[in-house]
Amino acid sequence: MIRTIVVMAAVAIGIGGVAAQSDVISERKALMKKNAQHAKGMNGMIKGETPFDAAAAAAAFTQWGETAAAMPKLFPDNSKTGGETRALPKIWEDSAGWNAQIAGFAKAAAAGKAKATSLEGLKETMPAVSKACNDCHEGYRAAQKK
Repeated sequence: MIRTIVVMAAVAIGIGGVAAQSDVISERKALMKKNAQHAKGMNGMIKGETPFDAAAAAAAFTQWGETAAAMPKLFPDNSKTGGETRALPKIWEDSAGWNAQIAGFAKAAAAGKAKATSLEGLKETMPAVSKACNDCHEGYRAAQKK
């Protein structure tokens, strides 16, 4: 009887660990999806496909800042695999470099939010945000499988 309880507890802990791993991967994927949606909206404004919307620009930069704040906590050691993650091992192997990239993204988002109150300001600041995004993706994210 005691053995059964111990085994069931161990299984429950293992399932909980897998669920937590999947949750953190799902959470970071959701943030990346929001980042991409906002980037698409900002690029549409820059290209003249949609009218400039100061509230939408502020929301995008706010969300990017929130993403930067959340990212360091969303890559625990138990989330290196699973959940179809595209995170490369370099995130855990070069945590100082990873954290520097995230800090660069946070800085670009904060500076951009202050400037993106007009279309001209948005056009001026989006290259820095895009570069900060790409710097992380190029070194720390695997290419999408086809």
